[in-house]
Amino acid sequence: MSQRVYNFGAGPAMLPTEVMEEVQQEMLDYQGHGASIIEISHRAPPFLEILEETESIFRRLTGLGSSHVMFFMHGGAQMQFSAVPLNLMARKEKRSAVYLITGKWGVLAEEEARKFGSTRVALDGKPSGFRKIPEWEEVLDPETSYVHLTSNNTLYGTQWQEYPDTGKVPLVSDSTSDILSRKEDYSRFGLVYAGLQKNLGPSGLALVLVREDLLGLALPQTPKLLDYQLAHEQRSLANTTSVFSIYVTLKMLRWVEKQGGVAVMEQRNREKSKLLYDVLDDSELYKAVADPENRSICNVTFRLDDDEMEKRFLEQSLNEGLYALKGHRDVGGIRASIYNSMPLEGVKALADFMQDFERRET
Repeated sequence: MSQRVYNFGAGPAMLPTEVMEEVQQEMLDYQGHGASIIEISHRAPPFLEILEETESIFRRLTGLGSSHVMFFMHGGAQMQFSAVPLNLMARKEKRSAVYLITGKWGVLAEEEARKFGSTRVALDGKPSGFRKIPEWEEVLDPETSYVHLTSNNTLYGTQWQEYPDTGKVPLVSDSTSDILSRKEDYSRFGLVYAGLQKNLGPSGLALVLVREDLLGLALPQTPKLLDYQLAHEQRSLANTTSVFSIYVTLKMLRWVEKQGGVAVMEQRNREKSKLLYDVLDDSELYKAVADPENRSICNVTFRLDDDEMEKRFLEQSLNEGLYALKGHRDVGGIRASIYNSMPLEGVKALADFMQDFERRET
């Protein structure tokens, strides 16, 4: 096998080597059952045990109590752009939601929500090119069904440092790209959803946390498989779920716990991101995209002087085993996604390369 690269892709993202090796070892025979996990029924005891342990460890890692239910749904985070308004818009008779837009994913979520009620964009980072998260504070109409935000923006490398106080109006967070990357009190949210493919496992599913009093509010036209009440009642098994994705998620949660938990993940992520931001701040060649006050610990974004130089940077970095550093197609530039699984050694290798590249180019 060729040597594994340091994968800085935004998602699907790299997984720890030891997790991949465990999956590899069990692929043909899961724990003596004589069959692979991808061949075992989603209703068979081996998988039900996986499902139960996955929820147990997640609650232990985050301190999430009984106020919220937890389940998995198909379609990743973007499917939740529809599921959230379908399940929460009818919470109030006005069927009106507030969106705090700090990047592309917020734009898409708000566009989808309009199909099921009225929306109001109360915060919009577009005037700054989404380089910063504007301050926002207002007294909300108590008839607002919910407030939606994106906790971390992968395209631009911005992240909410403090969440707004929405009072009695439920706060909804798309936490796809920073879930378990730092300590959070998830009980403060009415709803949290996250695609698995950045910090939790393979793509294709979303983890959903819903405050129990927000169940049972789905609009009449809600498709069966997008109904939160049903997903909860059926324990993620209203139809055949992605057994493999949840199995790998359990492996990832065990790995996080073995490393010391979310507090250790946060410490490492802050150390890794600081290493890259220090290079950017000391450089005359690289230009950081995100405003310093809103910088993400998960996605570090920057530009070079011109497209040809960025092309050379990407070609040469790949030759050094630094993979998938090209920025999102809508933004361009360079993006280093340094989620939980990215080791410090990978970030040090990137920082060293950046400094060497600057010396050669200037």
